[in-house]
Amino acid sequence: MTNAAPSCEDSSDLSALESGSRGAKFRERRDIVTGAVMDEPKLIRFVIGPGGLVVPDIAAKLPGRGIWVAADRVSVDTAIKKGAFSRSAKTKAIAPDDLADQVDALLARSVLGLMGMANRSGQIESGFDKVRAYIQVDPPAWRICAKEAARDGRNKIRVASKAAWEATPLIACFGSDELGKALGREDVTHAVLKPGRLAKKFKVEARRLGGFRALIPSDWETELEDAKSLMSPLRN
Repeated sequence: MTNAAPSCEDSSDLSALESGSRGAKFRERRDIVTGAVMDEPKLIRFVIGPGGLVVPDIAAKLPGRGIWVAADRVSVDTAIKKGAFSRSAKTKAIAPDDLADQVDALLARSVLGLMGMANRSGQIESGFDKVRAYIQVDPPAWRICAKEAARDGRNKIRVASKAAWEATPLIACFGSDELGKALGREDVTHAVLKPGRLAKKFKVEARRLGGFRALIPSDWETELEDAKSLMSPLRN
């Protein structure tokens, strides 16, 4: 069994994350590690594949009974160590040691895919000059920076954006080549995602990705300071 990247072209994915069945905001599931009941976007779904292998299903579309774990690396690793997958499935489940890395890679692919979809629908501006021009007129839903972005350039955009719109969520965990591939360019250092339905889904996937990797490099002190008031919504 393979877990394909979620199709970002399916608009039902957006509505499913914005509202659950019967008018509920989100469906709730139980985390097998803590027993806590949470909204689906705060969790990762897993299924038991052929041979009892535990398979991540980040789009929650694979057949079979779902097993839900809080969307962070510690929870997934704890589920492996404590045999929680086998207990929940009531059968032998083989959870590979790199399961959290698999989830990280799938979530990263999903986030980059959403960037590509946003770009194709005109919901992203990329390039230093276009980004700076955009934030002078309209508020960004997210700022996007390559992790190797120079301090001077990113600070100019940060200051201009913060002066006009206060703090804006930032994702800076991808290289310029990864951003460029997602946005159909050779490489991209600066971009902004515009507000809208895509930005809402992007927030969900970025929040989950933030449980498996740092969204902002550890030495970006000013950006991390800005993010302190925004980290709770991203993580929780």
